[in-house]
Amino acid sequence: MAEVAEPRTQERALDRDCKTLSRHVFEQLQSFSMEAQDLSALMNRIALAAKLISQRLSRAGLMEGVLGFTGEVNVQGESVKRMDLYANDVFISVFKQSGLVCRLASEEMEKPYYIPENCPIGRYTLLYDPIDGSSNIDTNLNVGSIFSIRKQEGEDLDGEARDLLQNGHKQIAAGYVLYGPSTMLVYSIGTGVHVFTLDPSLGEFILSKENIKVPEHGPVYSTNEGNFWQWEESIRDYIRYVHRHEGYTARYGGALVGDFHRILHQGGVFLYPGTVKKPEGKLRLLYESSPLAFLIEQAGGAASTGTENILDVVPKTLHARTPLIIGSKEDVALVKSFIEEKARQAQEKLEVAGHVDQG
Repeated sequence: MAEVAEPRTQERALDRDCKTLSRHVFEQLQSFSMEAQDLSALMNRIALAAKLISQRLSRAGLMEGVLGFTGEVNVQGESVKRMDLYANDVFISVFKQSGLVCRLASEEMEKPYYIPENCPIGRYTLLYDPIDGSSNIDTNLNVGSIFSIRKQEGEDLDGEARDLLQNGHKQIAAGYVLYGPSTMLVYSIGTGVHVFTLDPSLGEFILSKENIKVPEHGPVYSTNEGNFWQWEESIRDYIRYVHRHEGYTARYGGALVGDFHRILHQGGVFLYPGTVKKPEGKLRLLYESSPLAFLIEQAGGAASTGTENILDVVPKTLHARTPLIIGSKEDVALVKSFIEEKARQAQEKLEVAGHVDQG
């Protein structure tokens, strides 16, 4: 009688050593202190928000009220997508139950959202961009969420949240969620950059890559070249340079999180410079530039406005904008070299003009 082969399964058995997000936070801090427990709980809340948003995005073409605009305009003067509003509400709802977060500040809200019942004990603030790249949603392309956690300083009795107007070094954690072929959560609490992938069968974010390091140099430059003639000459000179030299490839997807995720893994540089008319740029410092700068520096890269380290920038308002040059150290330095050269030339012209006037 022929021997019957035992059935084989293509599914890999559950790895008993797979690391969940909460377990990983404790291991990174090597502690079960109150602060470690707080950070673990906060990250779990962010993960819950990510799961809810991911689930809704996966059904975007099948559900009413997901695609398209609401008809409203946010504090930035931008048309609000339905998913922007939904995702913003998800973060508020999830953190209302945390007991840890007293305030949430979002680029979709003019002022922070306070949770009075949490404020007696909740000494943390969540800053976030609920949906980054929302213009991609209606065409089923990558979008993301960006987040940052800070400790509250002072009592904030007037509700102006002035303690948030400090540099990016005040962040105690930052990260993003990428909603793509799989949903990924990337975070840092100052102990490296770590990547988690959502396993739908378990409903858990599982560690997939640990201690990511961005290459010192990469082939990718990512920018919206449709703005070429609106940029300062120094940025145009950099673009002309990469056009003339082999080894560079342009990649731009219209969602900061997606473009940054590629740079983080492959190396290169992402640019969203200011324009001649709007030198302050488009990206929000507290909700986009600063959290990603925190991550890239933890991964061994760099982030700059072109003249100043992003993490050193002190915002004047909650919705302050900044130019952003971020990625591999060598590539960021190259872009800065074009900016510095134009500044040097401008200074020389001023000095020559001064000598002529004195003569």
